[in-house]
Amino acid sequence: MNNPAQFPLSARIFHWGMAALIFSMLLAGLSMVQTLQAWHAPIVAAHKFFGVLALIAVIARLANRFRFKSPALPADLPAAQKLAAMVTQALLYICMFAMPISGFLMVSASGQGINMLGLFTLPPIGEPSLVGYSFFRELHAITAVLLMLLIVMHVTAAVYHGLIRKDNLLRSMLR
Repeated sequence: MNNPAQFPLSARIFHWGMAALIFSMLLAGLSMVQTLQAWHAPIVAAHKFFGVLALIAVIARLANRFRFKSPALPADLPAAQKLAAMVTQALLYICMFAMPISGFLMVSASGQGINMLGLFTLPPIGEPSLVGYSFFRELHAITAVLLMLLIVMHVTAAVYHGLIRKDNLLRSMLR
């Protein structure tokens, strides 16, 4: 099929599964910086574990993306909107890589490893460093804000295509 009308099932599963994972990770991250309640430590541990899974998932998602042709953007879409779509998509992927990597480097700089459900621990790389920890924590936070803004843009564009333009773009990811 040269120009598919919808994304393949595997792409839709990756898209919606990662959307749920990223949304929950962002909520957990926001809650972790707001409180030191009794549930804080288990949320931090789960956040680290799921961050590693998110990195594995984005690698698998990108590999899957190269296996299939995506539906084309509507032919009558203005060039500026096509460019915005490509830039936003690239930035979303950059953030999906940067978030777990900066998180792992932050944890490493603190001298801790990441417990993977008690099966094994990912050891820290390098020596503990307060400067490194501070840098990667700030990078992690800035990337989280950028990711949230990009998600708002992505959802807004999807709603625009689904409700206003009524083209096939939103449906191609929903079916």
